[in-house]
Formats: sequence, structure tokens, C-alpha cells
Amino acid sequence: MEDYEVKCYLKAGEAASKALKEACSLVHEGVPVKELCEKAEAVIRSLGAQPAFPCNVSIDSVAAHYTALADDEAVVPKGSLVKIDVGAHVDGYIGDVAATVSLSEAWEPLLEAAKVALKSALEIVKPGVSMVRLGGAIEGAIKAYGFKPIRNLTGHGLSRFNLHSGISVPNVKTGEGVIEDGAAYAIEPFATNGAGYVVNSETTVIYRYVGGKKVKDKAAKELLEEVWRRFNGLPFTERWLVDKYPLSELRKLVKLLVDARALYCYPVLVEGRGGMVSQFECTVILVEGECIVTTPQEWIKT
Repeated sequence: MEDYEVKCYLKAGEAASKALKEACSLVHEGVPVKELCEKAEAVIRSLGAQPAFPCNVSIDSVAAHYTALADDEAVVPKGSLVKIDVGAHVDGYIGDVAATVSLSEAWEPLLEAAKVALKSALEIVKPGVSMVRLGGAIEGAIKAYGFKPIRNLTGHGLSRFNLHSGISVPNVKTGEGVIEDGAAYAIEPFATNGAGYVVNSETTVIYRYVGGKKVKDKAAKELLEEVWRRFNGLPFTERWLVDKYPLSELRKLVKLLVDARALYCYPVLVEGRGGMVSQFECTVILVEGECIVTTPQEWIKT
């Protein structure tokens, strides 16, 4: 990994971590989800980075892929379990980090299970360590608390302008390959008191450019070009485009592009039996045999 890449990963990780800390500090009953998303994304931009994906605020049995709509009126409910997942990039090099905030003592053990699982994985990450061993460490830590890891959600490799580079970091004792020197990974245990798997909901609020498709509608084609110029293949949401498009028109054009398969959809993911879900995540890079956590948080150090 070149020095420039390392510097970008470190700067992106710092921006993501500070954004996450800010958003977590604002979580309380009644706070608008849109406020949490926009505050986190504003912190990233203020630090000279750009969001690598829309800030995810996933509540209770929602595990991932929810961000506020442009006209979102949702607020954080009383006694809820709130997962905040933040990504920042510098010249395409990504920092991806997440934490869970519990508004009820009842969910503290579930929160702790995911936190300890992440720590357990970080203790053994180094070049040559198998994904099976990493997944086993995560699974064992979560099960020790009496909960289940979510088996069909994984961590992932990171590369430039690519949030999921094709490498999976499992949360159960399975998987292929090993940790490689010179690579970057997001490690993200999910724990649940439910079934241990997630399913797609019917809601999608996050998209990614696919391109390579013939789009006949002129306005839709122009939007697709705008999406590529702004986000370069990274995930986006409608909130980031209402500065240029009226919301009603934007939604119609997005649907046209989805139907044309020019945009990839990230459905909101929910626990298979409605169980509560906790999550913790950090990004690591492997540099000359050393594992560097680019998204440091207090909950990792303790």
C-alpha cells in the first residue's frame, strides 16, 4: 500500500469516526432521523472528506440500509436500539465505521455482544489469518452473551471508490480466503435476539450507479450522468440530489433508472423474525504486516 493511500485512508477514517461520535452524541428519544444523518454527513464534509455512502440510522429490528428521505419525518422512538453507520472517503479511499446506542437498559447486553465481538476480531487481525478464524471469533463472542450473529450480513473488503470489493469478512465460522497485507477491510459484527438472519424489506432509500444500460428518457439519462459525476459509483440517496431536482420529479426519474437497471437498489434489511439488532464496525488497513485501525473509537480501546 502506497504512502498516499495510507494517508487517504487515515484521513477518511478520522472524518468518519468524528462524524459517528457526533451523531451518537445526538441520539435521544424524539430526535429526527434526518437530523442525525445530515449532522454526520456535515461533519465529514467539514473535515475535508466526502460521505462514502448516506449515513445509515437503523432502529430496532432494522439492521442496515436505512437513511432519511428528503421529506423524512421519522424520529427515534422511546427505548429503542439505534445503529449509526457512517462512511467517509478521501479521493475514493474509504473509512467505514458504526456503533449502537441503546435507549433502554434492556438492550445493553445485546449492544455489548456486538462490541465485544468486534474487539475479539481486532485482536487477531493480521496478514494470513483466515476468514474462518475471524468469523469464528465473532460468532463465539456473540454466542457467549446468549445471542446470535447475523449470518447473512458480513464485513467486506474496501478499495478505491468501491465499498464492497468482493471480499467478505464473515460473522460466523465460515468463509474463504485470508487477510492480506496491503488491503483494507471493514469488520462489522451484527448481533440479534432473533433468528440470526436478515431479509429484504420492500423499502429502498439508497442506490448506486450501475450504468452501461440504455436509458431512453432524456431527463433520466441526465440524472444518471449527474449521479456518476457526483458519486463515482458510491452509494447515494435522494437527499443528496434535491438541490438540483424537485423531489416529485426526482423520485419519478429514480424509478425509471431502477426499472432500467441503471441503478442498483439497497433494500432496507430487517431481522428475519423481528428481533432486535446491534452492530459495531471499524475499518482496518494492513501495512507492512501491521494492522492499523483507521476509525479509532473509545469503544474499541476499552
